[in-house]
Amino acid sequence: MTFGFAPPATASLTTATGGASRHGRLLEPSEWTAAGVPLLRNPREVVSGLHSRHSPVPSTAVIAVLGPEERLVASASFVRRSASADGWEYRNALLSRLRRVIPHDLRRRTPVRTAVLMYCRDGDERWTEEDGAWMWGLRDACTLHGLRCGAYITLTRGGWQVLGEGRGGRHPSSESRPERLGSMTEVAPLPLSTAGGMVEPLRRAAAR
Repeated sequence: MTFGFAPPATASLTTATGGASRHGRLLEPSEWTAAGVPLLRNPREVVSGLHSRHSPVPSTAVIAVLGPEERLVASASFVRRSASADGWEYRNALLSRLRRVIPHDLRRRTPVRTAVLMYCRDGDERWTEEDGAWMWGLRDACTLHGLRCGAYITLTRGGWQVLGEGRGGRHPSSESRPERLGSMTEVAPLPLSTAGGMVEPLRRAAAR
């Protein structure tokens, strides 16, 4: 299980105060591998299903929650706005979307649902510090929402790649047109409780 490393997109990723990365909170590839992230049984199906639902373009993050048998429970997508965001900001953005589309599982002793993140970006499939910041954000958001931290997937011009697993494919890519949805089926909507005790249907539309 190996990672490639992409060179910085700019001449310097350091700050003027001591050479710290512009992504203050990130996970190195070795840390991600050591975390024991569960393997996807059928990553191509997961990637194709999310691509069909959200039609991501570069800088789009797609967060999805999977239940048993990798059935899609909820998903949301959004475009990264900040050029200087780090893992903490990514965590907050992911947690905000999770709270909109699915109730937390913090009362469970063991997580039963898994969150995976697909990020569409420029460049190639090799690990970057931006990927490390998304990994940090995904892991922390899952902890705060009572979910199991699942795979981190990049979608680039060359195709898709599950970082840390060495699995990937050429289609779909960041330039692909969405196809018809396959067998990645959503379960019935779950109720989402509000502070006032009211219940509203679980929203599955992409959050943009």
